Amino acid sequence: TRWKEVAPGSTLWPLSMLFYSFFKTLIGKEVTVELKNDLVIRGTLNSIDQFLNIKLDEIVVIDEDKYPHMMSVKSCFIRGSVVRYVRLPEEHVDTELLMDACRREASDKK
Repeated sequence: TRWKEVAPGSTLWPLSMLFYSFFKTLIGKEVTVELKNDLVIRGTLNSIDQFLNIKLDEIVVIDEDKYPHMMSVKSCFIRGSVVRYVRLPEEHVDTELLMDACRREASDKK
């Protein structure tokens, strides 16, 4: 599977409501979340809120040797402010639609 990355620190971050709406469409899909402390977790997106806090179910830690204490964890809540990237399956990302929505949102703010 090829992945797209959405970086909270990008110039599009002020458009967080756009991303919130987009992420809501991915509930039930598998995503990979990379945290600012380098922990990478893959799981099924259970929920997301307007602060881009994420709840994942059926999680797998990518580097279990580095984080053995996470092996028994089956679900987790991730505060949006600690997220570095969210990797999404490419087949679930309509890049053109997302870019158009960002352009519309940016032009509405002018």
